[in-house]
Amino acid sequence: MKRLLICIFALCLTLAGCSEQNSSTPKKEKELQKVSVVLDWTPNTNHTGLFVAKENGYFKEQGLDVEIISPGQTGADQLIASGKADFGVSYQESITQARVQNVPIVSIAAVIQHNTSGFASPVSKNIKSPKDFAGKTYGGWGSPVEKAILDSLMKKENADVNKLNIVNMGEADFFTAVKRDIDFAWIYQGWTGIEAELRGEKLNMVYLTDYSDKLDYYTPVLATNEKMIKNQPETVKAFMKAASKGYTYSIDHPKEAADILLKDNPDLDKELVQKSQEWLSTKYQDDASRWGEQKLTIWKNYAEWLTENKLLEGKFDPEKAFTNEFLPE
Repeated sequence: MKRLLICIFALCLTLAGCSEQNSSTPKKEKELQKVSVVLDWTPNTNHTGLFVAKENGYFKEQGLDVEIISPGQTGADQLIASGKADFGVSYQESITQARVQNVPIVSIAAVIQHNTSGFASPVSKNIKSPKDFAGKTYGGWGSPVEKAILDSLMKKENADVNKLNIVNMGEADFFTAVKRDIDFAWIYQGWTGIEAELRGEKLNMVYLTDYSDKLDYYTPVLATNEKMIKNQPETVKAFMKAASKGYTYSIDHPKEAADILLKDNPDLDKELVQKSQEWLSTKYQDDASRWGEQKLTIWKNYAEWLTENKLLEGKFDPEKAFTNEFLPE
C-alpha cells in the first residue's frame, strides 16, 4: 500500500509539472484539414469566389487547407464523383445526365443564379433571332443537346433545324472561328461577350432564357459526391460557408475580387477579368434570397425539357441531384 501511495504521489507531481509547463507554452495551432476543389475549365470569373476564399483566409477560418486544381485530361465531374477531388465546379446539364446513370454527384450551390449563355454572332451575320439560323453554319462541340436546343428555338419561329449546318469548332476560339468558317456559336455573355465588347466587336446575342423558361438552368454550380455528404457533412458545411463568403465578397467588392483572381492567375487578361467581374457581380446572386440558392422547379424544368427532346433516358430524381442544406443561413 505504501508503494502504491508513493507512485500516486509521484504521478501527481508529474501531472502538475506538465500542467504548469503547458500553461507557459503557446498552444499549437490546430492542423488544417486538406481538401481539394477542381475547376471545370481554366480559371475565370466563375471561379473568383473560390480564389477569394483562399486568399482572404475564409477557408482557413473554417479549418480547411484548400487546393484549387485544374481538371486536366480527366473531366471535373469524374474527379468529383470518384472522390479524387472533394469538391468541384460542374453544371446542372451534366449532373442531370450523370444522375440518370447513377453517378453519385450532387450540386451544393448555384454559382450564377440564371443562365447567361446564348448563341452569339457578329452583327454583320445578321442573325437576330432563331429563324435567322436557317442557312447559316453553327460551330459547336458535337453534343446532342446542342442540336436539340437549336431545334427547339427554331421551331418557335417555324424554322427548320435541318436547314442549319452544324460543324465541330474543335479547339478554335470564338473570334477565330467566326472569321474563318462559322456564323455563330454558343457563348457565355459574362466572359466571351465581355471580351467582344473590349475588342470593339459588336455581337448579336440570342439568349436561351428569352425563348424557354426550362432552359434557365444553373450553369455553373459547385458540386461534391454523396459519400462526402454522408461521411463528412461538417467538412461540406465548412467549405460552403467559406465559399459563400468568398462569392459574397466578390459581389460587394468586384474590383478587389478581380485583383485576387489576377494575383493567382497572372496570365489572364487584366481588363477582361475586371470587366467580367464587374458584370458578374450582379449575376451571382441576382434575385435569390442568398448566394448559391437552388430551386427544385429549375431542376425539374430542365429535366422535363431533356425528356421532351428524348435526351434523358432513365429515371431522374431532382431532389437527389442538389441540396441547399450546406448553404449558410
